[in-house]
Amino acid sequence: QVQLVESGGGSVQAGGSLTLSCRAPGNIYRSHCMGWFRQTSGDKREEREAVATIYTDTGTTDYADFAKGSFTIFQHNSNNSVTLQMNSLKPEDTAKYYCVLDWGHCRANWWDQGSYAFWGQGTQVTVSS
Repeated sequence: QVQLVESGGGSVQAGGSLTLSCRAPGNIYRSHCMGWFRQTSGDKREEREAVATIYTDTGTTDYADFAKGSFTIFQHNSNNSVTLQMNSLKPEDTAKYYCVLDWGHCRANWWDQGSYAFWGQGTQVTVSS
């Protein structure tokens, strides 16, 4: 089992920024697909939507349409982590955000939560109007 450690959630007013961080074990961090999903309501895993991914070998990224222009995913090889910088947050961005990891390259269907073998526990982001 791969343990992904998330941090950085919290509450912010609309228009504000937050940065989420996810740390993976050092022995598996490189050359794998990592990213973020979110769940805005409910507790069914199938309701989770992709936010962004990054392939930690090349830095290749993918973003959901809603994330383009305001969210940025980064990798930090020095501490085996990826971060999600979220700017211009809106109340509809309120969700529980989950870090994900899968072996090897990010798949063509990177938006499909079934593509990820490992999930973090999630961190709550609340954006107030």
